[in-house]
Amino acid sequence: MTGGLFAILDDITILLDDVAVATKVSIKKTAGILGDDLAVNAQKSSGFASSRELPVLYAISKGSFKNKLLILPVAFLLSAYAPYTIVPILLIGGLYLCYEAAEKIYHYVEQKMGKITTDKKSKTLTEYQKIKSAILTDFVLSIEIVVLTLGSVLEYSLTTQIVATSIVAMLATAGVYGLVGIIIRMDDVGLYIVQNSEKNSYKQKFGLSLIAGLPKIIKALTIIGTVAMLLVGGGIFSHNIETIHHISQMVWIYPVLFDLAVGAMVGVLCLFAVKLGSKIFD
Repeated sequence: MTGGLFAILDDITILLDDVAVATKVSIKKTAGILGDDLAVNAQKSSGFASSRELPVLYAISKGSFKNKLLILPVAFLLSAYAPYTIVPILLIGGLYLCYEAAEKIYHYVEQKMGKITTDKKSKTLTEYQKIKSAILTDFVLSIEIVVLTLGSVLEYSLTTQIVATSIVAMLATAGVYGLVGIIIRMDDVGLYIVQNSEKNSYKQKFGLSLIAGLPKIIKALTIIGTVAMLLVGGGIFSHNIETIHHISQMVWIYPVLFDLAVGAMVGVLCLFAVKLGSKIFD
C-alpha cells in the first residue's frame, strides 16, 4: 500500500517536472507571437473614453478567456485525431489578420483624405464593433499560440501536452491583458502622482511625463499592432505554404520583411475581394 502511494507520488513528481520543462520551452517558442499579441491587443483596447477603458478591457479579456476555453479542447482533439485540419484553420486565421490590418490602413488613408465622417450614433456602434473585432482577433492569435505551443511539446506525453499548453494559454491571456491594463491607465497613475507631489519636483515631472507619454505610446502601439497583424498573418502563409516558404529561401531578404510583404499582399487581395464583393451584392 505504502509502495503504491510512493509510486503515485513519484509519477506526479515526474509529471510536474515534465510540465515545468515543457512550459518553459513553449514560452520561449511563443515569445514572438506573445509580443505581437500584446501590441495588437493594446491597440485594440485603446481609443475609448477614460471611463470606458476598464469596462472595455474587461469585456475583451473575458472574451479572450472564453476563446481559450473553446480552442484548447478542440485543438487537443484535432491534434490527436485530425492533425491535417490544423494548417487550413491557421491559413483562414492568417487571411483574417491580413485583411483586418489592410482595412485599418485603408480607413486611415480615407480619414486623412477626409472621406470618412462620424456621428454620435456611429461612435456608439464603434465601441461594440471594436470589442467584437478585438475578441475575434484574439481568437485568431489564440489559435496560433495554442498550435505553436502544442508543436513544441509533441515529444511529451498527452497529459503533459494538455497541462503545459493550457498553462501557457492562460498565462498569455492574464499577462497580455494585465500589461494592457497598465498601459491604458498610465495617465491616471501620472495624474495621481502630480496631484500628490510638490510643484516642480522630480516626482511631479515624472507624473507629467506619464500623462504626456500615454498618447504617444498608444499611437506607437496602434502602428505596431497593425504591423504585427501583417507579420503574424504573413508568417502563417510563409511557414505553412510550401511554395511561399521556398520563395522565402530563395530571395535575399530578412524573414521578418518577407513575412511583412506576404502579409501586405494577402491583405490587399482580401480587401480588394471584400470591396468587390460588397459592390456586386449590394
